[in-house]
Amino acid sequence: MNNIPSVDLADFLSDDPNRKQKFVTEIGQAYEEIGFVSLKNHFLSDDLVSDLYKEIKSFFALPLPTKESYEIEGLGGQRGYVSFGKEHAKGKKEGDLKEFWHFGQEPSADADLPEEYPKNVIVEELPAFNATGMEAYRMLEKTGIYVLRALSLYIGLDEFYFDHWATNGNSILRPIHYPPITEEPKGAVRAGAHGDINLITLLMGASTGGLQVLRKDGEWIDAIPEEDELVINVGDMLERHTNNKLRSTIHRVVNPPKEEWGNPRYSIPFFMHPRGDMKLNCLDECVDAEHPKAFDDITAGDFLHQRLVEIGLIKK
Repeated sequence: MNNIPSVDLADFLSDDPNRKQKFVTEIGQAYEEIGFVSLKNHFLSDDLVSDLYKEIKSFFALPLPTKESYEIEGLGGQRGYVSFGKEHAKGKKEGDLKEFWHFGQEPSADADLPEEYPKNVIVEELPAFNATGMEAYRMLEKTGIYVLRALSLYIGLDEFYFDHWATNGNSILRPIHYPPITEEPKGAVRAGAHGDINLITLLMGASTGGLQVLRKDGEWIDAIPEEDELVINVGDMLERHTNNKLRSTIHRVVNPPKEEWGNPRYSIPFFMHPRGDMKLNCLDECVDAEHPKAFDDITAGDFLHQRLVEIGLIKK
């Protein structure tokens, strides 16, 4: 396998049960094998993608003091701006060569959540920034719900098992700017090798290159989707919940060749989190004599807190 498998969401959405099952099998097997797929026919329109990139490029081009005015103390970077080099991969000291923004969930009035999410931060200089970001948030969330439905069927659960937990979940949309590299990085890369914390991640912008995935045999391979495809991978919460059946694969964003150091890179991951009260206990369907329970019981909220401490975004 020299690239990640490609799947077509139109198969799952079709009225043909064979096509639907084909999608379920393809994505389930890919997530057992490498933990990544590229997905076509998602819910993001070309116009929305174009508008979102325009808005985030305009934001990251603002003067640094303006951007820093949107860095909110005490939130652990959950909303608003996070400045260059502040986040690092788990177990690494060097900060990643990136700055980013966080849009978060705006729950429905009847969500009945166990916690109150922080409010989104409004960018006064860019009137369309927040509305465009939240429209993309909703379309990525919708895509993610359908992927989780397919995985529910693959595992042997009710198709809509994840719907309650992922709808109004603590998901994050993170537009990232990797600025031009101006000097030899001292041990730092654009994003150090890591696994994602959440259920699944839906990534826009991987077609610009740099994303690498660690195969089972220890070889790094380039993940190269088509321009209109999302890259979608399993996170640690889903790996834990499925008792290692679905794999949260280590990945990284490498620095470009030196002749391309002058080019910025933008990518936009959507980290799909459940509600904080979801139990991530290993599912009975994924535990047997050959696969004994591998993880202690924990809620999604407690697991998220633990991991945010480990990557340096919040203090203990």
